[in-house]
Amino acid sequence: LECKGCGRCLDACPKQVLSLGHELNARGYRYVIYSGSGCIGCANCFYACPEPHTFVIHKPTR
Repeated sequence: LECKGCGRCLDACPKQVLSLGHELNARGYRYVIYSGSGCIGCANCFYACPEPHTFVIHKPTR
């Protein structure tokens, strides 16, 4: 399944490292983009997302 751009993960992210992109995915939805840094690995985005398997969580290295 693919991101539908609902924005739940944007609201759930305590570090605000996600944004809604301008391009459309294969289903015609704007999708969420990770800024590339600042993620603390809390997985709030994963749990807030109604689409299973949309997010892949990577624990940041220290």
